[in-house]
This record gives sequence, structure tokens and C-alpha cells, in this order.
Amino acid sequence: MEKLMFLTKFLRSPRNIGSVTPSSRFLAKAMVKPVDWNSAKHIAELGAGTGVFTKQIDRLRLPDCKVVVFEQDRNMRKRLEHLYPGLYYHHDACDISSAMKQYGINQFDYILSGLPFTNFSQKLRDEIMDEVERALKPGGTFVAFQFSLQMKKQLAERFGDISLEFVPMNVLPAFVYCCRKIK
Repeated sequence: MEKLMFLTKFLRSPRNIGSVTPSSRFLAKAMVKPVDWNSAKHIAELGAGTGVFTKQIDRLRLPDCKVVVFEQDRNMRKRLEHLYPGLYYHHDACDISSAMKQYGINQFDYILSGLPFTNFSQKLRDEIMDEVERALKPGGTFVAFQFSLQMKKQLAERFGDISLEFVPMNVLPAFVYCCRKIK
């Protein structure tokens, strides 16, 4: 059911979905690996889709960790709200600041992203990344996966400390960027 929903959404709007199938458990594991679950108080997930990463976040977070899930597709977001009622939900990753005010969050410790940046205009990438930079606390971490190295230069310019992990066990194989905000 989940894979069919994802494929249908992809066929209707490939620029917004970015893949024909949800991420693998191997990619999900790589995405949540950088998070220090004992100290994380505020986490955002951008582009949650069918909730492959959301499931891991909800399972691993401590009870006092506040998680805001951003998903533009209304049906996917409603499904996630039903599956993970203890999390907070917002529709627009370009509006992280507003969601933070709404949910009483000063800054995020971690922001995880499944957004298909390659499919976005440079203007939209910049808007989202400006929001990410403002929303992350100093020392906070931005974790994103992409199917190419296209975002490497842009992320290196924004974050002083980035590392890459290649995850071959995914359709398509993916790169996980782990970017720490220095200041």
C-alpha cells in the first residue's frame, strides 16, 4: 500500500516526490545514525513522504524530544498524523520559522531532510537552506540524502563541517550528507 501510494504521488508530481519508491531501511538507518538520541530535544524532518524516517525518529526519540514533521502533500501528512500522533506537523519547509513559533521551539538540534533538492530551482533550494540555517542551533546538525553530489558545494559553503556516507542498498543508491553548523 505504502509503495503504491508513493509511486502514484511520484507519477503525478515527480519534481516534488523525487523517487518512485520509499527509501530503504538501510537509508533510514544512515539518516538517523548522526542523531544523539540522549540529548536531542528538538528535531525537524523535511519532506517526510510516507514516513520511512519518521518511523525511526518516533521509535528512537526520548519522550521529551519534540519533533516537527514537514510534508507538503496533504494526504501523506494526514496519514503520518494518524500513524504518529505524538509528533507535530507542518506543510511547508520554506516556513520552518513559523512552525518553530507555533510549537514553542527556539532552535532545532537536528534537521533531517528527504527533500529532492536536485528537482528544485536554485531559488527554492536557497529559501529552504536559509530557513534550515536560521533554525539550527550552533553545533546543530543537518542530515540530508540525495541521489547525486550536486548539493555538496552548496552545503560545504553553508556548513563548515560536512561528511558523506554512500548507501548503495537503496533504489536509487544515495549519498547521506551530515552537516554540522559551526556558528
